[in-house]
Amino acid sequence: MPIVRIVEGPVGAGKSTFSGSLAARTGGVHIALDEWFAKLFSPDRPEGDFIPWYIARKERLLGLIWAHSKIVLTSGSDVILELGLIQRQPRMDFCRKVIDEGYSLVMYELDTPREIRLARVHHRNSNRGPTFSMIVPDHIFEIASNMWEPSDELERDEYKIEYVPSTFSDEPMANHSFNGTPSGAR
Repeated sequence: MPIVRIVEGPVGAGKSTFSGSLAARTGGVHIALDEWFAKLFSPDRPEGDFIPWYIARKERLLGLIWAHSKIVLTSGSDVILELGLIQRQPRMDFCRKVIDEGYSLVMYELDTPREIRLARVHHRNSNRGPTFSMIVPDHIFEIASNMWEPSDELERDEYKIEYVPSTFSDEPMANHSFNGTPSGAR
């Protein structure tokens, strides 16, 4: 049975890099909300306070991505979803929907020290390499970083979460399942 694989973590944690590797290893289809968002909506982004504009479009896009994911799952392929569900409750709501609709779910949680994440974002902004979707200015990095809520005991008890160590970019991507916070994780 195909698996829904959700990759979450704060901005710059390495989600896109990990997701690409996971897709290659599993033969799954990687779907990144930021990539879709940038192509569909970025040209229309308003100046000034764009947060309400962003939230409305993100909600619609999550629905579209989930509908597309179900088609991919029906074909027998895993989906690797990188959705930017940085807050616990929306992430849990999405995961519950996946499970309630009868799909197998694994969430991969990445985290990396803030200063390393910021350096990665600066590098990605300037080099626009394969994981680049859109410029992330420092103030947006700070807002998103401050909004990040790692999984808690309730979330870990409800569904399978694999913690991906921050060293994955320099070492083989070994995943560690846990039923509690791994030592040194947070």
